[in-house]
Amino acid sequence: MAESNRTEKATPKKKRDERKKGNVFQSKDATSVVTVLVAFILLSKLCGFDANRIANFYKSSIARIGTMDDISVTGFSVIFRDLIVNLLICVFPLMIAVALVAIIANGAQTKFNFSMERLKPKLSKFNPIEGFKRIVSIRSAVQLVKSIIKVVVIGVVIYSAVSDVLLVAPDMLNTEAAESTSYMLSAMMSMVYKICLMFLAVAILDYVYERFDYERRMRMTKQEVKEEYKQTEGDPQVKGKQREIARKMSMNRMIQAIPTADVIVRNPTHFAVALKYDEDSMTAPVVVAKGADKLAERIIAEAEKYDIPMYENRPLAHTLYYEKGLDPGMPIPPELYKPVVEVFVWLMQYKGIDLREIAKRKAVS
Repeated sequence: MAESNRTEKATPKKKRDERKKGNVFQSKDATSVVTVLVAFILLSKLCGFDANRIANFYKSSIARIGTMDDISVTGFSVIFRDLIVNLLICVFPLMIAVALVAIIANGAQTKFNFSMERLKPKLSKFNPIEGFKRIVSIRSAVQLVKSIIKVVVIGVVIYSAVSDVLLVAPDMLNTEAAESTSYMLSAMMSMVYKICLMFLAVAILDYVYERFDYERRMRMTKQEVKEEYKQTEGDPQVKGKQREIARKMSMNRMIQAIPTADVIVRNPTHFAVALKYDEDSMTAPVVVAKGADKLAERIIAEAEKYDIPMYENRPLAHTLYYEKGLDPGMPIPPELYKPVVEVFVWLMQYKGIDLREIAKRKAVS
């Protein structure tokens, strides 16, 4: 698939799937800079403690050797054991801190994503053609430029630091060892901080580039977006057919219910609404069916088969048709009681029912 065809941003599902495969955004330079900087800060804070501990070990070892009657393997094994213990005490806190910082720095970028997918062997990794493509890719060129920048930065900083030290080197011959050591340590830490600060700028640029490159690699073609939509939401054509089938079934049920209607309110052929009312079981008239244009004609034609009375009232038919939520099977809302009551009064007069007799019967009951 040509890269130019990938013009669409990655969908949330695409990103979730890639995360499961272990393909997540990550700037290795940002992690390296943070880890190295923290390591040297801790080293500068612990160097006094570590130096004293090593010095004390050295003194105690010399004293132990001096008190030995004869040099034995057992004596040296004790000294070696103490050496290992002291080295671990000096190095272990630094190792733990650096490991935690590296994990946190990686986790902050990857949201602590863990996937075994990257560990699975793939034949494509052994394909020389694919390997050559990776070597001559833009990404490889960017990595090469970053490596050159790093080498240049380190070279410039080291050259500057060594030049400063060489200027004072003759004077250091006349100073005490502690002062010389302190100066060299300070110069070394200054050099490290300068390197880290310059690498920090490189890491920021790398972070921006890696974010851009990740989004670029995640892009999708229009066809991939359509296929994903079909998988998640269903094929639009199939869903359209399902809606059409449901609409036809609903319309057929509505047409089949028309014989139960009492009256049809129409306009005169553009809108048709079938109403039904049973005072014993209903609190208000109910819409049996309604439709416009062709469906209205069908409702009227079906009603004529069963001699259902037709009441022409353009505004009322229009209002009943467009009333929100007034679907077949729903009672009419209170605000339409008055005009609908007029329809049923007309219906009773049409059927020759004496409304006064009905009123008298209700009054007696």
